[in-house]
Amino acid sequence: MLLADIKRDDRFEGYLIVRAAEQRAAASGKNYLDMTLADRSGSINAKMWDGTVQPPVAGSIVKVRATGNEFNGRMQLRVEKIRAVEKRDDVDMSALIPCAPEDPKKMLEQVVRAADRIKDNDLRLITCALLDRAGDKLLTFPAAKQMHHAERSGLLHHMTTMLRAAEALLGVYPQLNRGLLTAGVIIHDLAKIDEMDADTLGLVSDYSVDGKLLGHIVRGVVNIQQAAEKTGASPAKALLLQHMVLSHHGIADYGSPMPPKFPEAEVLHMIDTLDARLFEMNEALSRAMPGGFSEKVWGLENRQLYRIPDEDLTV
Repeated sequence: MLLADIKRDDRFEGYLIVRAAEQRAAASGKNYLDMTLADRSGSINAKMWDGTVQPPVAGSIVKVRATGNEFNGRMQLRVEKIRAVEKRDDVDMSALIPCAPEDPKKMLEQVVRAADRIKDNDLRLITCALLDRAGDKLLTFPAAKQMHHAERSGLLHHMTTMLRAAEALLGVYPQLNRGLLTAGVIIHDLAKIDEMDADTLGLVSDYSVDGKLLGHIVRGVVNIQQAAEKTGASPAKALLLQHMVLSHHGIADYGSPMPPKFPEAEVLHMIDTLDARLFEMNEALSRAMPGGFSEKVWGLENRQLYRIPDEDLTV
């Protein structure tokens, strides 16, 4: 049962994310636990009238047994039991938060294999050094706070779908340099790890100081420079990758101080935009009725999208 579906007197037993929790004093002087618990459908206030229970840590996952209760016209949970999640628990993370549709370890393996296959030694050294710098954070890190791929493991999801798109285009346009395009896809958003403060659930609390003062594009250029110096890679190859990072948003209005100035940079910009927009479209259309329109999508110029009924198309 999702929190959004809970009605008065409904029984709930399952796993939830702790958004906030603290002990408070009731009018009687007795302590109680006041919490905000959440799953992917939303959040709900929860009360536990046992003042001896310590508040769980914000951002943690807990197992809860509770009953739906209505107070001042709003649903809340009256918690009977609560405990921290344990290793033996089989928690379906996709029920708690938006998650990438593929296993993050398998996605990371795809990315590492693609980096290892880059034939140009300098491009491979820089790319692998930047992947090593990102480390295990890649397994859970989102690609955004609110926009496209704002999900657990979203950065890997964005990266792997772009690698597949690049692979398809390389078969159509053989004049493109495979290694340069592959490296650009892998590293173009890696500095988002510096830009945002995200926990292991893939939830972004805020943009970091680095993100607010520099942003992932400028930080990405700096990181490439440092990786090239550390590995002894060619400054000329590093410059190509720096341009790809600088130009991958296309125009200054979207944060790129330079437009793409060679084919691989142009293709990187195009597939980055395509992947982001299709993700936004799919998310919006998943909430629309067949034959109806979505809500306005801010990331798509406030367009309302039409969901074509399945029976209108032959697969």
